[in-house]
Amino acid sequence: MAKSTPVKKAWRSLSWLGAIIVVLLVTLIAGVVFSNATLIPKLALDLEGGTEIILAPQLSNGQQVQQQQLDQAVSIIRQRIDASGVSEAQISTEGSNNIVVSLPGTPDQATLNRIKSSAKLDFRPVLVAGAPTNTVVGADGKSTPAPTPNPSLQSTPSSKPTNGSDQAWVTPLLQAQYDAFDCSSDAAKSTNVASPDKPLITCDEKGTTKYILGPVEVRGQDISDASSGLVQSQSGVSTGQWGVNIIFNAAGTKAFSDVTTRLNGLTGAQNQFAIVLDGKVISAPATQAAITDGRPQITGNFDQTSAKTLADQLKFGALPFSFQVQSQNTISATLGSSQLLSGLIAGVIGLLLVMIYTLFQYRLLGLVTITSLGVAALLTYLTISLLSWHYGYRLSLAGVAGLIVAIGFTADSFIVYFERIRDELRDGRGLESAVEAGWKRAQRTIYASKSTNLLAAVVLYVLAAANVRGFAFTLGLTTIIDVIVVVLFTHPTLQLLAKTKFFNSGSSWSGLDPNALGAVYRGAAQFRAPSAAVSAGKAASSSKEAARRQTIAERKAAELVSASSGNSSTDRSNDGKDS
Repeated sequence: MAKSTPVKKAWRSLSWLGAIIVVLLVTLIAGVVFSNATLIPKLALDLEGGTEIILAPQLSNGQQVQQQQLDQAVSIIRQRIDASGVSEAQISTEGSNNIVVSLPGTPDQATLNRIKSSAKLDFRPVLVAGAPTNTVVGADGKSTPAPTPNPSLQSTPSSKPTNGSDQAWVTPLLQAQYDAFDCSSDAAKSTNVASPDKPLITCDEKGTTKYILGPVEVRGQDISDASSGLVQSQSGVSTGQWGVNIIFNAAGTKAFSDVTTRLNGLTGAQNQFAIVLDGKVISAPATQAAITDGRPQITGNFDQTSAKTLADQLKFGALPFSFQVQSQNTISATLGSSQLLSGLIAGVIGLLLVMIYTLFQYRLLGLVTITSLGVAALLTYLTISLLSWHYGYRLSLAGVAGLIVAIGFTADSFIVYFERIRDELRDGRGLESAVEAGWKRAQRTIYASKSTNLLAAVVLYVLAAANVRGFAFTLGLTTIIDVIVVVLFTHPTLQLLAKTKFFNSGSSWSGLDPNALGAVYRGAAQFRAPSAAVSAGKAASSSKEAARRQTIAERKAAELVSASSGNSSTDRSNDGKDS
């Protein structure tokens, strides 16, 4: 099979680039028409403003907040927000207790739940389950409110419970408190906190059932990973129901295995194992078999959003204490549109300077650089807009700075390539051959340079703070786009231009003039023979220019050749005299 010609390869590369642009553009337009996408990328907190939420910890009597606990809470909240797709958020502490969370735009309820929920998960055996109200049905069939518990009732078990499911935990006082407990009351709706080694009276999240639960037998701290997904039947068919998959560590696996083995032999409500999140039962499944592999699945009234929220909360850990939203206010942009305008003006000035330089240095060849920058800008704009829509990315002023810096880095790739082509022309190659040979030489330099830029951007993104991460992200993104443009646009364009008469003839306006480059041009075109004087002058000028552009190794090689030629001439002269 015959190899593809450079022209065919060039058109194939340009077709791939065109297809990428069309796909990105169509996807963005479809997002605008059918979803909540916008043609303009979303802006970050420093440019648009947003919402400030102040969280105050809920503390029991005598409890104090330690700085270590506060730092831990800040770290967990930041991880939760990042997992929800909200970028450029700012989390800090205020005073000795409060945490301030600043989010760009207006957060939805799911995001607020991620922030303030303590996500304290425990597994407790069910002792009693019943109606959600505190009414008692009498012999006449009428419902009356349960009496207020008498504090004099027995409050300690009559015998020491042997395990978490032992009914000895249900004392007369606990039973009376349970009867009077109403799931619709304000007390039931607030966070229900109980000692892990004592029973707990609570309700499920919807208030349809109330429970007496035994002590905590499996802790949420023993969860090593959690994820959400659709529940599958035993035959592997999706049930359409969302659930949360949990993976325990070694301690959690053993504890969960022991409890489910015991519960599997019980009946009624005592066969259930309640999953308690922040004092509320989110699920109380019956135990049908002992789970010994440490990989249970939580099912309940989940949708995709709530399942992912819970999985993220469990994955990143529980907050050291519960929080209550103390205030929620709208905040204005810290930098505003004037600073954004200044950044855009700086970018335009930088772009104009690059354009002027390339046109001065490379004549009309500089138009390839300008067009390549335009293609790179289009790809960057479409990519950021799609990331803003689909992944919640927001462009900050630091990110704008990364885009401005990228102009110089992108132009550098084209300059390396053009200089390699000129080097090949100085060596006497024709233009088409110089384009291919110059590309092979330039590739190594471009890839090495861009790999260094990308590595620096990745390290900066991983290790730096939130604001600097915006700069690192746009720098890394534009580095990747730069390589795509050079490979799929700049090089194919030069392959096609090398076939044109204007560039192939070595016109002085092409940027590839052989006289200016100090080399003999061996293209397909024929040059008009100049006069002897002009020819000699140009030859001397070209010789000096070629000598000036030689590398150190090339100069040394030329000196050796010159010395060798001089010695040979001397020997021949001596031979003549001797004869």
